Amino acid sequence: MLVTLKQVLTPAYKEQYAVGAFNINNLEIAQAIVKAAAKLKSPVILQTSEGAIDYAGMNYLKCIVAQAAKENKIPIVLHLDHGKDLNVIRQAIKNGYTSVMIDGSHLPFEENVAVTKKVVSWARLKKVSVEGELGTIGGKEDKVSAKKIQYTEPDKAREFVERTGIDALAVAIGTSHGAYKFSGSSKLDIKRLKQIKEKVNIPLVLHGASCVPDWVVRAASQYGARLGKPEGVPDDQIKEAIKYGIAKINTDTDLRLAFDAGVREVIETAPEDFDPRHILGRARELMQEVVEHRIKIFRSGGKA
Repeated sequence: MLVTLKQVLTPAYKEQYAVGAFNINNLEIAQAIVKAAAKLKSPVILQTSEGAIDYAGMNYLKCIVAQAAKENKIPIVLHLDHGKDLNVIRQAIKNGYTSVMIDGSHLPFEENVAVTKKVVSWARLKKVSVEGELGTIGGKEDKVSAKKIQYTEPDKAREFVERTGIDALAVAIGTSHGAYKFSGSSKLDIKRLKQIKEKVNIPLVLHGASCVPDWVVRAASQYGARLGKPEGVPDDQIKEAIKYGIAKINTDTDLRLAFDAGVREVIETAPEDFDPRHILGRARELMQEVVEHRIKIFRSGGKA
């Protein structure tokens, strides 16, 4: 069933678990995520970036999610990730998305407040949830990139939430987009996160939070991927962040790596097989394994 972001994050925030937000670009990715969530009886957020919309089309992606919600009893949120184009955001609100993110993090504070308030006013008319962002995380993924991290200031976070009326706040505490998050060990600023939670009484969101599983990297590398030394956010730090208000955790890189590993495996081990169902089917299996692991780390299983 389709629900809003606020509906799944409010209990998560109160009970100190997190709901996974997984990016989709096609049918197989969505199927892998939903199958994992249904198996573990977990609420789940299926989100589309502006890049995914350019690739697959908003209506195609919306229909995939709507059908998944119709066929499964678990709560499913259809969310626009990193919305920067106001026309795309408006279209998502009109076309059945149950949640949108307005990413004004690249703007000066007052401009971020103004554009976020505008989106909130649009969303309220359709009972759609809104996620805002204050501070910027590093790295690059899809159409989102930043050369350096600008950490979220706790006092500014309180003012931002009070003035905009958002339902969830994405914070910058040291994560990065992509597979190369750190040069060395993870550096999440848990102390800063605690301070933000003391100032802000709404669910917090962690972007750039893929763990980059070793087994997925090895599987892809075994069949020809050249990935270098990717680094993700360790599971223990994710668990710690959940204690201090993180209720929505975004995952995209892990799915991309699993997809790549599955496709490469079939092409390498069965070069005579050109059936896309076999090639993409293996990718779907590996992505489901990744999602199941994430749901267990987030402790959202059984919360549907």
